[in-house]
Amino acid sequence: MNKKLIIGLPVLLMVLLMSCEKKYQSPGHYENDLFADEHQEGKAYIMNKDECFDGSELVIASSDVKLADSSKGRGKSFFLYKVKSGKVLKTVRDSTVEMPMLFLSQYKLKIKSSDSMYVYLKKLEGYRFLKKDRNLNYQWLKAAPVYTVKADK
Repeated sequence: MNKKLIIGLPVLLMVLLMSCEKKYQSPGHYENDLFADEHQEGKAYIMNKDECFDGSELVIASSDVKLADSSKGRGKSFFLYKVKSGKVLKTVRDSTVEMPMLFLSQYKLKIKSSDSMYVYLKKLEGYRFLKKDRNLNYQWLKAAPVYTVKADK
């Protein structure tokens, strides 16, 4: 009986340890997505004309909007646009706007050179050195697309 106990005890211990082994599962296995039905990948929110007009501090209708300068390389890229002339439709801060003026956009705008467009602007946030050097006061409203004036009539 001693021989059976000496041989059987380690075998029994091995079987017991093997059955209690915990399987590793990745942390993703334990995650529970509470907002699974609310995810919308690849769809950015685009404002309509009324939302753009209400969210802007300065709105200009102009056909003389050109890309003046751009910065690509280190850091975030940005684009500077020049408005040579235009009609001010809404202003919150300034009673008069001096033309030509520059504004900054964080992405390249799809401007058609032949059409007149609405320029939706808000106060420039950040870019303090660029603001001082180039006399910038405004930036493009973030979720605003380019709307042409002809489509409005």
